[in-house]
Amino acid sequence: MVSLRLITPFLFLFLALASASSSLEITKDSSVDSQSESYHTLSRLRRLAVEFFDYYQNITIFDLTQDIYNNKHSRLPSVEDLRCLADLQILGNDMSASKAWALRMIDSWGSLPSGILYGNLYDLGNYDECLGIDHSVTSSHNVQGKYCFAKISLAPSISSYLKLKTAVCFPASCSAAHMDTMIRKLLQNLLNIELNQEEPLVREDKCQTADREPYDGLTIFTIVVLSILGVLVTLSTLYDYIVPKNKKPLNLWIKAFSARANCRVLFRLVDTRSNPNVIDCLHGIRCISFIWVVYGHVYLVSAFGPNMNYVKVSRWLKSPYSMFIQHAAYSVDTFFFLSGLLLVVIALRAMERTKGKLNIPLMYLHRYLRLTPVLALAIIVYMKILPRMGDGPLYGSVNFDDYSLCENTWYWTLLYVQNYATHEICLGHSWYLAVDMQLYIIAPLLLIGLYKWKRKAAAVIFVSMLLLAACLFSMMVIKDISLLSVTNDAMKKIYFSTHTRASPYLIGILFGYFLHVNRGKSFKLNRIAVILGWLLSLALLFTCLFSIYGYTKNSETPSILEEAFNLTFTRIAWPLGLCWVVFACMQGYGGLANSFLSSPLWQPMSKLSYSAYIFHMFIEGLNAGLTRTNTFFSDYQVMLRFWGDFGFTMILAFVAYIAIEAPFGNLENLLLPAKKPSLPPVVPSKQPIGQTTSIPPIENKLPLPE
Repeated sequence: MVSLRLITPFLFLFLALASASSSLEITKDSSVDSQSESYHTLSRLRRLAVEFFDYYQNITIFDLTQDIYNNKHSRLPSVEDLRCLADLQILGNDMSASKAWALRMIDSWGSLPSGILYGNLYDLGNYDECLGIDHSVTSSHNVQGKYCFAKISLAPSISSYLKLKTAVCFPASCSAAHMDTMIRKLLQNLLNIELNQEEPLVREDKCQTADREPYDGLTIFTIVVLSILGVLVTLSTLYDYIVPKNKKPLNLWIKAFSARANCRVLFRLVDTRSNPNVIDCLHGIRCISFIWVVYGHVYLVSAFGPNMNYVKVSRWLKSPYSMFIQHAAYSVDTFFFLSGLLLVVIALRAMERTKGKLNIPLMYLHRYLRLTPVLALAIIVYMKILPRMGDGPLYGSVNFDDYSLCENTWYWTLLYVQNYATHEICLGHSWYLAVDMQLYIIAPLLLIGLYKWKRKAAAVIFVSMLLLAACLFSMMVIKDISLLSVTNDAMKKIYFSTHTRASPYLIGILFGYFLHVNRGKSFKLNRIAVILGWLLSLALLFTCLFSIYGYTKNSETPSILEEAFNLTFTRIAWPLGLCWVVFACMQGYGGLANSFLSSPLWQPMSKLSYSAYIFHMFIEGLNAGLTRTNTFFSDYQVMLRFWGDFGFTMILAFVAYIAIEAPFGNLENLLLPAKKPSLPPVVPSKQPIGQTTSIPPIENKLPLPE
């Protein structure tokens, strides 16, 4: 299963895929002759199912228990061996008699795919035909189909990503070990090749049957909780519509769950032109960054799907356009930058009204209660509901994460320390929430310092940002930690860790302080200064995107020194480039960029972005798992897939907002003391998370549901 801990740095995986897929192309490499010879041998086979049942016409227990490398029994027959043997003999007899169910089992097998040299490495067979087999032998004995993948290597040196994968269908009483033994013996005898003994051809976790496990207690609990929330929302909405108000305001407890009331808040478009302190463009920046995240993940799902043209993937990876996808991780730095920016411009204004007072415990509690209900329900939905939402030959194997890990590590996620506490992160994309929460915890110290010591505190924050950047650079060079090669636990140490991700956040804080001390001030810039500002900003942003394009184009890997410099530089340069974009839009120098980013149409998506971020991988994993045929990789095909995934993501986000996020936010407002903490408990560091703040609508203009 592809793990998010391996796919989050887009560049690394795409480079790995490029290296693997390039081995399929005809080159002068010394391994080509070996691969061509293996392919030539495989091409002489008939359909694998035909070869199999022809070879095992008179199957015996020895075929199931044989040590194929020493030509002797490897163990005594077990009850499972005898059951498998009996069902295979029934299958063979009925196949000779041309019975329909037996022929369907042969028919459901995959073949050795055509177009192998073009990168077509999958034959998914017919998943539904195999699992639909349920032949009654006696009143107490049925032969059911079991669908599995068999993985066959063209050559010992080829990447594991690019081994042939073909579907096989056996009686469900046979284990993957039985299948592995028989297929291994078949291939070695027919092709006269030595197969790797350490890597099984068929694995049990790649097999599926029509049987489904009964609902366990947690699954039932999840369904009950979601049903209760649905009923509360439905009844509250009906009451809101039907019961006359008699000019009396709606009961606040009913209003908290009313979809009608919450939709009014969600779809309210606020015209902020009359308020010069509002940063309208942040809505557009947040939403575009979230779209970038989803688009990048869709490319990853597509790249690792059953494509029939892997050769084209390696060529695509060397294209300039691919840089925008490979560097989609910069969207995360954008969210950290926005978090720091909005924290300061909102909080310092509030602190001025309260003479520097902060209710820090209530601030932390408020934020935790706003973020956690959606996250907690998402954990059990991913863990218990997603596996039951659909099925398919790839279902569960193309997810970004193994969500069963949540059974052991869910509590670290709810404590927001999963990025340091465990290697098995429940909901891999939740690492962002942990980093953001940890930065929020230290935020009061920074705010108090800026309020009391002003520029001196800003200087200390600036020096701290440089020291943390130097720490990242030193760690990579001295300890040889590479994200591209994933050495020395790189993901945990320099990608998920808060101290290596803090630079954009601190730059956002410094820029927010600059905006705070200059609020209401109009900067008069001449045309040359504006042009230079935009050129410098775009130069920084595009340098981040294309800084290693030369290496990618030539299929090279930069040295650890070059990689460390690039990563350290881009985590500073990217937010600096965004500073000008925000400043120019605020001061009237944004032009078309400001018109686009500041459109009020971004506001509803901005409010949905937290739920959308949490649940977008649910939709992507579900849709990818339903695939039943080979796919074709191209930018247009991925774009078609993106719009489907993105559309359903926003629908699911709307449901989550109406049923979970908005009601729990309203309840929190009702239950906590009426006096709110001076610091906004929820900074749009929930970004992509761009929800809201209980402070009256000022800079971010994202008021919570009332």
